[in-house]
Amino acid sequence: MSQPPSEALNLFAGSENERLAWGWALLRAAARSARAGPPRSPGAFGLDRAGRLRPSGPGVGQPVLEWGAAGGWTPVGPVTADLEALFDLYLPVCNVTAEAPLTIGHLGQSLDGYIATGTGDSNYVTGSENIVHLHRMRALCDAVVVGAGTVSDDDPRLTARLADGENPVRVVLDPSRRLAAERNVFVDGNARTLLVCDEALLGAGEYRSGAAELVGVGRRAGRLDLAALVERLRARGLYAIFIEGGGVTVSSFLEAGLLDRLQVAIASLVTGSGRPGIRLPANERIGECLRPSHRIFAMGADVLFDCDLRSPARDDAQPKRGGLRRIY
Repeated sequence: MSQPPSEALNLFAGSENERLAWGWALLRAAARSARAGPPRSPGAFGLDRAGRLRPSGPGVGQPVLEWGAAGGWTPVGPVTADLEALFDLYLPVCNVTAEAPLTIGHLGQSLDGYIATGTGDSNYVTGSENIVHLHRMRALCDAVVVGAGTVSDDDPRLTARLADGENPVRVVLDPSRRLAAERNVFVDGNARTLLVCDEALLGAGEYRSGAAELVGVGRRAGRLDLAALVERLRARGLYAIFIEGGGVTVSSFLEAGLLDRLQVAIASLVTGSGRPGIRLPANERIGECLRPSHRIFAMGADVLFDCDLRSPARDDAQPKRGGLRRIY
């Protein structure tokens, strides 16, 4: 994605690609501004020629975002349809502050609920648009978290290279320290990396494994204490935490009640079997199951469910007239 032209200040001018480039630059600036210390008073903001978010005034483009009295960015007035979708999906991440942290899980899965084949092949379950989405989420978040299985199978870089953004702190959960030190995240030097393991496996004075910083966390009921880990990450100033995978890791955070949002991208693919996505302890009745409030986005050929786990779901128990709507 190209950088927005420095001479243009009007977000609504130019081609669709130029508008989206400006919109993305605006979102990145909004996230940085909120994280560094949100505005002290409500007001409208736009971008200056250096791509910085500034209160409306000379040298600042058309106001596009407003910081509300209750906190949080909202669009100012109507925007084009392409920008509306961009803002709708990503502004919740841009509103993160020390007082309002956010932990988000994401999985890309097949129609029958698998994130990979039985051999671990997941290249790629979802399409290129969802891959760009992952990079955008990394760029907007402070930390990206994956489990040892994801690193073992995919050897990912976990950077924001497709979003022209800053790389997040990479956090690898490896309770038993089974991963080889030659994996990309431990040697490429592209971002600060934390290797989280059972604190009982840390030797006296042991602080690093290759280029990664070692972080020991205790266990609870035989598992890493994820609540303690989240507290440790926030204490480091990592307030927006993106749990990218795999299925076991995202499910563990969800089961522990640590996710504020859950994103599930569903591809038009049937694997027949493989490695499952979300897996939680079984409920006996549908009424006991999690039914979160959600939005639906068409993302290329995939469908993204963006679930708000802290808000009650709408009452969809009763059939409604006109309830059919095509989104793609």
